[in-house]
Amino acid sequence: MLDVPAKGPADGGKRFEIAREFEVEGSPAEVWAALTTGTGGWLWPMKYEPREGGAAPFGGTVTRWEPPHRLTARVQGSDHGPGRPPDRLDQLDHTIEPRDGGRRSWLRYVQRGSFADDWDRRYDDAIRHTDFHLHTLCQYMAYFAGRPAVFSALNGPPTSVAPDAFTRLARALGLPDDAAEGARVRVEAPGEELDAVIDFRSRYFIGLRTDDALHRFFGRNHSGAPVRVSVHDFGPQADTKRTELAWQDWLHHLYG
Repeated sequence: MLDVPAKGPADGGKRFEIAREFEVEGSPAEVWAALTTGTGGWLWPMKYEPREGGAAPFGGTVTRWEPPHRLTARVQGSDHGPGRPPDRLDQLDHTIEPRDGGRRSWLRYVQRGSFADDWDRRYDDAIRHTDFHLHTLCQYMAYFAGRPAVFSALNGPPTSVAPDAFTRLARALGLPDDAAEGARVRVEAPGEELDAVIDFRSRYFIGLRTDDALHRFFGRNHSGAPVRVSVHDFGPQADTKRTELAWQDWLHHLYG
C-alpha cells in the first residue's frame, strides 16, 4: 500500500479509494506502453517524464517509475480538469505483472484522492468513469495495441443536459433499446453508416468498436453536464478536426 499525504491545506476534502484488478491482453511492456505513451488509444493523450520526480499529466509528479511493472503519479494542490476544484488530491498507482508466459498481464489500478464537496455524487461518478475507461483500455489492448491513434473529443450543446438526452443519442445512432453488449449493429454516424460491435452499454456510457476505431459516448447529462463523444481512430485517414466538426454538427442537429 502507498502512503497518502496527511490532510493539509491542499487537501480539504473527504478521502476516497478506487481499486481494480484484472487480466489484460499484452505483455507487461505492451501494457506499460499503453499506460505511458499510448493513452490516446484508450483515454486521451497524456505525457509522462520518464523518471521519478518527473512531470506527470495535469501538473502532477511521477513518484514511482519502474518500467514495466510500477507507475505512480500524484496531483495535489492544482486544477485537475474542468469542474474539479483546486484543492483536489489525486494519486494513481499501476502495478503490472506477467501472466501466461508474458503474453498477458495482470493489472492492479488504484486511485486515491479526495473531493472537497458533493462527495457522494462525485465518488459515484468517478467509479463509473474508472470502469468505463479501464474497459476501453482492455478493448484497446485486445484489438488495437501498438497502433497509432488519432484522438477526438467534444461536448454536446447546453441542451444535451436534458434528462432524456442520452436516450435520444442512442436512438439517433440507430441502437435498439434492447441491443446489449456484444451485439453487432449498423450505426448512423455523421455522414456514414458504421458496422460496429457494442462493447459497452449502460445508462451512463456506450462503447462502439469498429475495425478501425473505438467510439465512446458519455451520458454526462445524468450529472448535469452536456453529453460527450470521443473517438480513438486507428484508420489511415483519421483526422481530428474533420471528426470533431462532423460530430459537432451531428450533436447540434440532434439537440436543436
